[in-house]
Amino acid sequence: MPKKSEMTAVVFDGDGTGRIVSMPVPALEKGWIIIAPVASGLCGTDLHIATGDFPFGRLPVIPGHEFAGFVSAVGEGVEDFAVGDWVGANPNISCGYCKMCKIGATNLCDSLAAAGISLNGSMADFVAVPQSVAIKLSPEISQLQAPLIEPLSCVLHALERSGSWESQKMIIFGAGTIGLIAALLAKAEGASEVVVIDPQELRHELAEEFGATQTAIDLTDLDGQEFDIALDASGNPGAIASAISILGKRGRLIQMGVTNPELTVAFSPYELYAKELTFIGSNSLAEQYENASHRMLQLGPMLEKLITGSYRLSEINQAMAAMRSGEHLKIQIRD
Repeated sequence: MPKKSEMTAVVFDGDGTGRIVSMPVPALEKGWIIIAPVASGLCGTDLHIATGDFPFGRLPVIPGHEFAGFVSAVGEGVEDFAVGDWVGANPNISCGYCKMCKIGATNLCDSLAAAGISLNGSMADFVAVPQSVAIKLSPEISQLQAPLIEPLSCVLHALERSGSWESQKMIIFGAGTIGLIAALLAKAEGASEVVVIDPQELRHELAEEFGATQTAIDLTDLDGQEFDIALDASGNPGAIASAISILGKRGRLIQMGVTNPELTVAFSPYELYAKELTFIGSNSLAEQYENASHRMLQLGPMLEKLITGSYRLSEINQAMAAMRSGEHLKIQIRD
C-alpha cells in the first residue's frame, strides 16, 4: 500500500464546482493496482459531470478519466505490474461476459463502470483500477503526452467504427481536442482533404498545423463541396445537421460530439436512401487504449500542443472556469 493512509482529492457533488477533501487512500482489492497519477486531463465531459447533467455520471465522485502515473501498490494476484511501473489505464471497466463485451464493444457493456464518471477517478493523489485495464507505457511517452492517450483512443475508435480514411475527403466540425486529434489522425491515415469548421478563427491556424487543408467558420466558404466523411466533434445540433447535408454519395457521418439526450436533428430519409448514407455513432474508446499508446510514439509531439493550461488539484475551480471560458483546448491537473 502507499505509505500514506490519507490522500487529497477533488470531489464533484453536482453544483458545478469541485471540493478539495482529505479522504482514505483507495482500498487495495485482489487483482487491482493503485496508481499515483502524474496528471489528469480536464475535458468537457468533466464539466458536465460537475453539474450533474452527464447521463452516466454518479455523484459524489472523484473526477478524472484521462490519466497516467506510476504504480504505487499491487494487490493480491497481480503479476504483470510492479511498484514503480509507468502505466496508463483505460478508464472503462467492463464485465467481459455480456453480449457487447463478447463482440469487443466493451464501451457498451451492460454493467459498465468508468473511473472519474461512475467510479472514483484520478484527480487525487491515488486512483485504483483493475490490472485488466492498465498497460505499461513506453518511457518515450512523456508525462505531458500520456494523459492524452485516452482522447486519442476515442478518435481511434471512431476510425475503427467508420472504416478507412485513406484517400477520403473529410470534414470535421469542431476544432477542440477531439476535432484536432481527428485532423491529425486523418492526415496520418492518408485522407485526401481535411476541412475543419469552427466558429473561433483563433483555432484555424492550429487546425492547419494539425493537418487541415482548409478551415472555415461555416459552410458558406465551401462552394457546395461534398464530402466522403463528416465527423462531428462539436455536439452542436446545427453542426450535425450541416454535417449530414454536406455528405456525398455513400458518405459517412461519424457522431463523436455529445449532445443533450433530449435534442433531435432533422434529416431527409430520402437523402439517406438515395445517397446510401451511413450514420455512425462513436462512443468512448472500446478497446483502443493500447493501440493509442503505440500511436502516441508517432503523434505525441504534436499532441502536446493541445495542452494550453496546467493547474494544481487545489486550483480545480480556476481550471474549470478556464475551460468554460473557451480559451483553452486541454487543461491538465497536476500535483
